[in-house]
Amino acid sequence: QVQLVESGGGLVQAGGSLRLSCAASGTIWSIGDMGWYRQVPGKERELVARIAKSGDTNYAISVKGRFTISRDNAKNAVYLQMNSLGPEDTAVYYCYCNQWSWRQMSDYWGQGTQVTVSS
Repeated sequence: QVQLVESGGGLVQAGGSLRLSCAASGTIWSIGDMGWYRQVPGKERELVARIAKSGDTNYAISVKGRFTISRDNAKNAVYLQMNSLGPEDTAVYYCYCNQWSWRQMSDYWGQGTQVTVSS
């Protein structure tokens, strides 16, 4: 019912920056939390950053101070500004959101976008 489309991934050198964007479309009632997760082969998907509708944020310890999450509720969009990137940040990054549609909370995921940081 809700589709999430990411953009902004790519190849960057260590120390560089990237900005990821994600826009939600489809049957949108009222999106709650939005966020970014990442996954590398052989490891579980992990939280990168998450932002509530109120603007309250949570960050993984490994990215705190380097990444900034923001959202635009009018556009149903979420962004991730990534600075001081290192090879350890290489992963597939997934956009996330949830929303209530009367008595049911649903989670939605984007298709993922590759971020590769070269040393």
